[in-house]
Amino acid sequence: MQEMRRRSVMALALSPLTLTVGGARAQTPASTYPNKPIRLVVPFSAGSATDQLARALGSVISATSKFPLVVENKAGAAGILAVQSVTTAAPDGHTLLVGGTTTHSANPFLFKHLPYDPVRDFTPITMLGQGWQVLVVSPTLPVRSLAELIKYAAARPGMLNYASGSSGSRIGSEAFLQKTGLKMTHVAFKGNPLAITEVMAGRTEMMVLDTGTAIPHIRSGKIRALGVTNTTRSPLLPDVPSISETVPGYDVSNYFALWGPAGINPELARRVAALFADAAKSEKARDAFYSVSGTAIRTSTPVELAEYQRHEAQNYGRIIRAAGIVPE
Repeated sequence: MQEMRRRSVMALALSPLTLTVGGARAQTPASTYPNKPIRLVVPFSAGSATDQLARALGSVISATSKFPLVVENKAGAAGILAVQSVTTAAPDGHTLLVGGTTTHSANPFLFKHLPYDPVRDFTPITMLGQGWQVLVVSPTLPVRSLAELIKYAAARPGMLNYASGSSGSRIGSEAFLQKTGLKMTHVAFKGNPLAITEVMAGRTEMMVLDTGTAIPHIRSGKIRALGVTNTTRSPLLPDVPSISETVPGYDVSNYFALWGPAGINPELARRVAALFADAAKSEKARDAFYSVSGTAIRTSTPVELAEYQRHEAQNYGRIIRAAGIVPE
């Protein structure tokens, strides 16, 4: 595992070279892209923030190009099944993965035998957004602030559970426990929409999840928001403090991005990036996803995504090691 991480970090530093590999398989000319339906693989269940983003972008691209974009959900195993399915696709830009924190930053440090390399096996295309996550608790828990949660949990070490529906979700909670010295038991689910139902029912006490999934339940009173994971407050949850206001040094961001299989040539990668960046910046996508989820629109070049991925992998690696999480 250590060797795989070393190779991955080295490859990230050389990521622009990845984009220069044309590959032996036939390439789609950038000028004719897309020339058949685009398959966009989502590593999480329907209703998750990643799924909502994929469908918002797909609706725009299907309406503006000659061929439709088809969203394919492959939930489970922390996104590994979905990611693996993209690595074996032809490098023609018509099979793509929308992922981010879980698939390309956290998983390499959480699994001993990850069946894909987040650098070697992919062509980075573009960033798609920067999001907030939020720490929520069951309304049955007698706490209304982070300070009260810390005091309550400290008096009950190991007695409370926290849920997660993705690796990014888990790391958000683990970083909180690490910074506060609290002890809770982890309960994993196949996606945040499934995990949050357990918190609403009071069967698990806490979780960290994306604001897109959380906000409707927060507004309905089914869960209670105590803090957002970024160092700045979410524009959609202005009354919810940043966790760092109570726990100095806490900062766990959440990002969405687009990758294709390794071997997509640079010109085609830039063409695919432009198509998805235009869709992300459209009014339709803004209204369907970005505005309602509180996700900031953030696009990039393929090389910029490679560098951001390298930075986030290093950050998540530090959090996971410091938390003492043993790779599964």
